[in-house]
Amino acid sequence: MSGTKILPRPPQAAQAAAPIPAKGYAAFSSDSALVPWEFERRAAGPHDVVIEILYCGICHTDIHLVRNEWGISLYPMVPGHEIVGSVTAVGSDVTTWKAGDHAGVGCFVDTCRECGACKDGDEQYCEKGPVLTYSSRERDGRTITQGGYSTVIVVNEDYIYRLPKILPLDRTAPLMCAGITTYSPLKRAGLRAGDEVAIAGLGGLGHMGVKFASAMGANVTVLSTSPSKREDALQLGADEFIATRDPDALVRNANRFTFILDTIAAKHDISAYARLLRRNGRLVQVGAPPEPLPLTVFDLIQNRRSIGGSMIGGLKETQEMLDFCGKNGIAAEVEVIPIQKVREAYERMLKSDVKYRFVIDMAGLKG
Repeated sequence: MSGTKILPRPPQAAQAAAPIPAKGYAAFSSDSALVPWEFERRAAGPHDVVIEILYCGICHTDIHLVRNEWGISLYPMVPGHEIVGSVTAVGSDVTTWKAGDHAGVGCFVDTCRECGACKDGDEQYCEKGPVLTYSSRERDGRTITQGGYSTVIVVNEDYIYRLPKILPLDRTAPLMCAGITTYSPLKRAGLRAGDEVAIAGLGGLGHMGVKFASAMGANVTVLSTSPSKREDALQLGADEFIATRDPDALVRNANRFTFILDTIAAKHDISAYARLLRRNGRLVQVGAPPEPLPLTVFDLIQNRRSIGGSMIGGLKETQEMLDFCGKNGIAAEVEVIPIQKVREAYERMLKSDVKYRFVIDMAGLKG
């Protein structure tokens, strides 16, 4: 057909990047056990980084959310926000990360970037709500985020952290939550060498608080209901230990401390600790008890004491914390477990039977 014009074939539409298969352990309701689950991560966008998860710390928040003790949980839920791993791929516009880099992911993976908190570097307090690493909604309002008890995660490049090369990866994982949770209030306290600082509680948070306060030059005292923790406290860097079940010890140490970091996640008499503060002293609560804490207001009015709270830290401050840990050789004390023992780990955590943070080795998920 001499008059027929052959038209060029229209270009093929670009193939959409495929979602990334993942394996993890998930809860499907507040009373279900964590069980193996295969799911998909989003395909990496231009500004995303794909991270093979090597280790993930177990935070007490994981237990609260798995059991929906705060009434905010979303299911199915893969817990875990103390994530370290190795970069396996990067988006087309990523220039500062490459395959093989070690990277960390903490408690949130996106924020609005526009509100006052975000602009001030307090992204964890994003006024529109940060997108949490798990049991949260992506910005599309539909997709549930899934955490670090899994083989792989995809995160925007602005929400991952560089890890100190000198620290073991398994002992670095808890820094992503326990580390920044304790570093931030201690740094913001403006501590000077020789300041009297007390760390209330010696668990996953408290042991990090001891290490940070000691590295900042403070004279550090551990407050604990368990006299058996005295030796550990001193080995971790504390200068003194006070058994708080001894009322005479509390009386002897009244009006002593410039700053108290309260890491206790159980109900306790916070007024008893407030009385240990000197004039203008401050107590910051970072543990999250499930019930309101009793407080006698006159214990604050007297000596102009104050009580505040703190929740993790922003992007810049978290990187600063990791750099501080690298410079000072600070890492968490951990017990590494296979993911198949996570249920046993939860049970032991509730009995305070761990020194001082469980960390899951994800190798057992990759077979």
